[in-house]
Amino acid sequence: MPKWPSEAESGSAAETGPTASTAAAKTEPAASSTPAAAASPSAAKAEPAATTAAAAVTAPSTQAAKPAPAAVSAPAAKPGPAAKAGPVAEAKPEVFVEQSPTTMLQVRPPQEEVDRRVAAREQAANTKPVLPRVFQVLLAVFYPVVLLVLAIRLVTTNAFLWVEYHRPGFPADSFGFSTDDRLTYGSYTVDYLLNFAGPRYLGGLVNDKGVPLFLEREVAHMADVKSLIDLAFLLGLVLAIVMVIGIIYLSRRSVGGVRRGLFAGSIATLVLIIALGVLALMGWETFFTDFHKVFFANGTWTFYTDDTLIRLFPSQFWSDGGIFIGAFVLVVSSLTLAFTWPTKDRRQAVTRAKRPGRRAAAQ
Repeated sequence: MPKWPSEAESGSAAETGPTASTAAAKTEPAASSTPAAAASPSAAKAEPAATTAAAAVTAPSTQAAKPAPAAVSAPAAKPGPAAKAGPVAEAKPEVFVEQSPTTMLQVRPPQEEVDRRVAAREQAANTKPVLPRVFQVLLAVFYPVVLLVLAIRLVTTNAFLWVEYHRPGFPADSFGFSTDDRLTYGSYTVDYLLNFAGPRYLGGLVNDKGVPLFLEREVAHMADVKSLIDLAFLLGLVLAIVMVIGIIYLSRRSVGGVRRGLFAGSIATLVLIIALGVLALMGWETFFTDFHKVFFANGTWTFYTDDTLIRLFPSQFWSDGGIFIGAFVLVVSSLTLAFTWPTKDRRQAVTRAKRPGRRAAAQ
């Protein structure tokens, strides 16, 4: 009679069936491979399969209802991301990291503070410096004075004296001075105004008869004139130095500053010289007298017609000197006005130079 297998054997057969088929399925690719590969890799793969099948046969029957432990525990062998974020990671001691001094630089200030800073920068950019304006005003004020002093300096020269004495129509001396005598004695007078000598420089001069050439009151007046001339020349020199400094500063720091200062100065000079010219034309004698009253004491500047100063420097000499001073100042100031006139091209050049990019580059 046939013998039926027991429950244990049937269960074992049920377990070994799939395992054997699995092992056969794993060994089939190895058998279908090339003969060289079938000797090594397939055997290596078949060996773990046979071991698994043997373990399944020898395993107790009570484990048949449970899933294979290897299939459940295999994924848990490697900790995933959840394991890293578990309590073990939180248990690490906290490390104190000191903030860098520049950490606060990354924090954006409030919008009000940003607007305030932007407004302050715009105000600083639009605010014009004070010193360039000061130098422009000084150029405008000093220019007429320096130009007048320069014209006076040109008159107090031996060259102007020679031109006057040799000019056609210049009145001759009715008391005997020749043109050579006038040029010689007049040169002494001009040299006295420009040198550092005392009153004896003129007081010791004598004529061909041994008589003093200048009287005491004439020497005293020339000493007063010398003091006034020295003061005027010193003032003109100081103002000219200040103007040169201002021109150098404005040429480096203010585009068009020199031009604007000289333009205003030339206008002021023209107004002044035209006003003085009108007064002189209205009455030269009155203008000459009022001028001496301003700078000299009464009675110290009036002389007789036969005195040496009047014979050397008659009224015609002073009127010619005044005309030369007025013409020189008028011509120079007019040329300055023409060369500094704010034309369209000059205004556009100043506008281009005031653009933020070029101004920042110049600074």
